[in-house]
Amino acid sequence: MNARTVLVALVSVTLLTSGTAGFAVAATGGGAVDTGAVAAGSAVTPQQSGGLIRGSPDLAVSTSDPTLTPGRTNTVPLQVTNDGDLDLGTSEARGVVTTARNVRVEADAEGTPLTVESGTLAIGSVTEDRPGEVPLAVSVPEDVEDGTYTVDVEVEYSYTYQQSGGVTIDRSRTLSTEVDVEVDGDARFEISNATTDATVGDEGTLEAEVRNVGPDAARDLTVALESSSPQVGFGEGSSGTASIDELAPNETRTVRYDVGFTSSASVREYVLNGTVAFETPEGYQRADRRPSVDVTPGPEQRFGVDDVESDLYVGEQGDVYGTVTNEGPNEARNVVVRFADESANVVPREPSVAVGTLAAGESDSFRFPLEVNGEAKPIDRSSDLVVEYRNDENEQRVYENVELGYSVEPQRDQFRLEVEDREVEAGGSVEMDVEVTNNLDETVTDVEARLFADDPLDSDDDEAFAASLEPGESTTMTFTLSAESSGVAKTYPVSFDFRYDDADGDSQLSDTTRVPVTVVEAEDTSPLSGVGTVPLVLGVLALVAALGAGLYVTQRE
Repeated sequence: MNARTVLVALVSVTLLTSGTAGFAVAATGGGAVDTGAVAAGSAVTPQQSGGLIRGSPDLAVSTSDPTLTPGRTNTVPLQVTNDGDLDLGTSEARGVVTTARNVRVEADAEGTPLTVESGTLAIGSVTEDRPGEVPLAVSVPEDVEDGTYTVDVEVEYSYTYQQSGGVTIDRSRTLSTEVDVEVDGDARFEISNATTDATVGDEGTLEAEVRNVGPDAARDLTVALESSSPQVGFGEGSSGTASIDELAPNETRTVRYDVGFTSSASVREYVLNGTVAFETPEGYQRADRRPSVDVTPGPEQRFGVDDVESDLYVGEQGDVYGTVTNEGPNEARNVVVRFADESANVVPREPSVAVGTLAAGESDSFRFPLEVNGEAKPIDRSSDLVVEYRNDENEQRVYENVELGYSVEPQRDQFRLEVEDREVEAGGSVEMDVEVTNNLDETVTDVEARLFADDPLDSDDDEAFAASLEPGESTTMTFTLSAESSGVAKTYPVSFDFRYDDADGDSQLSDTTRVPVTVVEAEDTSPLSGVGTVPLVLGVLALVAALGAGLYVTQRE
């Protein structure tokens, strides 16, 4: 063997030992020689050049909760852990060859009464510091015997076996293993017949039946119900608990919870997930997390308003009348109707009125005293009403979905005036009789009338009084009105207003009412009235002449 042959042999041995394929250049001829081979079933992937790394994952399968309950499909959590092997290489590169990629888990329970419902479950990558977990669904017949059963598990994965000199070798592997599960005959439970008196938008009590359907007794039970819907709540949270001291096999007990439904809830079934934590007769703590139950709220407690009438006028106080009806489904106690409108022009004199207790379908009337200021418009209006009441538990509730429709009439005179004598002579006076009629829809009392006049009119008897006036009732009030002698003959306004107490005893001041009064020239009632100025002068002269002649004759005699 010459030196060239020894060199080629050494290179070939080195390459085979490293598991890589290489080429050696012969000293003569420069031909390429195949010096390595890749193991069957492996993939060769070019990589960046680096040091030699070799190793593999080492997977194991276990479960943290192997207990199965008969009569249902149980979830068995399978954990896949990895205690990888690094055969060659530095610790910094350990994860390259110890990571299991594309991990898939499949199980079956052939030869047992159990049935694995899940198919192939994918995990992804499992590293030494990040295990994987899959939920295995296992059905257990109702009549299966207690005991331990074996579930066969297969785990398929791929990994990098070796990496060196820019070449990577990948491999696939299947791990066949077993996991023991235990069918436990502890107590197990059904929750059924959930009913509630709570309605949409209200709170109430939920009752449900808990039955021990297992072969063993249970003690110190805590029955929790939880809702995943935001429309259902238990007090301030989404879950509630109830306690049972002991429950024998086939025994049923009733549990109660405080439950509420939002106003946006629908009248439909809501699923409540149950968990029953208990203690076995041997003192072990157990929990049955499978029972669930449906509950349906009652329809929302509703109220309606109809038969609405009003006697409202701009600038006046008046009333709105109506009928409130309890539309059910439950009795409403201490019903109060509250006027909730915040208009600046229509103001309630009493913001709420009590109606009393109304059974479902029962109605009663109400009256709202309102005041309409002078800035309001005479239009049809709609105001919000709120119905407050107490439920069967004497808890206060509010129903807000009510509107009150009513109309406001144009402004009117509170008192109508009829004046028969509307003339006064210049320089003279007249007693003016005024018929005053109550134009309001309520009885008024202590009616004080006042007359106002400007030059040339005046009055030294400008006040009058009436003790009371019923709606539509009239009375005659007398005033003295005079006119200055220098007053020009024409029509002048005379004003009246009235201060009075309304039906509620509140003092009110009416709008001002104007009445036209005409000043006329005074009539001349002297003996010479109607004689002209010139004839009057001639007559006076004739009279003087006659008197003079008579005096002359007398003196002559």
